[in-house]
Amino acid sequence: MTSTERTSDRITSASGAHHTRHRDLRRIRIMQDWAFISPQLFLFVLLTLVPFVFAVPILFTDMANFNDPSVNSVGFANFTAIFTNPSVAADYFPALKRTLIFVALNYTTVYIFGLSLALLMFEFGVRRGFFTIIYMPLMLSGLAVGYLAVMLFSQQTGSMNLLLLDLGIIKEPIDIFSANGTRWILPLMVGWRYAGFNMAIFLVGLLAIPLDTIEASIIDGATYWQRLTRVYFPQMWPSFIIATTMALIGAFSVFDELVAMGALYVNPEAKLLSVLFFTYGFQIDRLALGMTLAIITSVPLIFVGTLLLRLQRKLQY
Repeated sequence: MTSTERTSDRITSASGAHHTRHRDLRRIRIMQDWAFISPQLFLFVLLTLVPFVFAVPILFTDMANFNDPSVNSVGFANFTAIFTNPSVAADYFPALKRTLIFVALNYTTVYIFGLSLALLMFEFGVRRGFFTIIYMPLMLSGLAVGYLAVMLFSQQTGSMNLLLLDLGIIKEPIDIFSANGTRWILPLMVGWRYAGFNMAIFLVGLLAIPLDTIEASIIDGATYWQRLTRVYFPQMWPSFIIATTMALIGAFSVFDELVAMGALYVNPEAKLLSVLFFTYGFQIDRLALGMTLAIITSVPLIFVGTLLLRLQRKLQY
């Protein structure tokens, strides 16, 4: 065997060893990824997919509750009830209207609180203590946050009402159980609770912006507003889409705060769709219909969420 052939064999052997090592490392990374997501994936399958599969047959019945001894098939009657049953329509569409209003107002708080705080931390430096303080409300239960809002806006002793009255901003105490009180205080309360979460989403987008582009805009004499609209925001579209998706899903699933604000008994203005589904399923014994209404409402959300995720991938900077 000539020296050239021996050299060629060594190169081939080294190349084969390199490919084997690369394949082994890739297999190890895949196993690590699966090990990382497996606990959450297991819980998602166990607590979401499995119950959904078992719930599908119930949608076509008149099951009143889980202890109902006589269950009859009703076909697609539950799916058409919001158009054919006046009592169901009278419950569903007002709740849908209140929910959509809350979605719009809550979405504005995502930027009022989350984006503003993210810009503040980005421009003046990330402070761990400040980040912890802003993120802390998310650790509280929604029920506790709701009761806190009720106490703050108590008409007789509420601290916020007394403060606003002393400052002359309002002439009469705000009734949190009124239509306007619930409509405005609820999104502010939820926005305050999730301010740290939204701030983290926007902060990730800001930190991903190349510093060269920011420095170049400063050298060119761009104002801060110009930097926001022409440098920051165009490169933050993935963060905007993620925040939109999370805000949309979260707004339709808010529940604990509504219970604290009396949605189940004394405050019909806080009866959003999530409370309506619970009422049908566990208070007035119309479980199958409540589950069907929840499915009907979730299908457009899944469609919109899928479109937003696809858009986020296309706009990934």
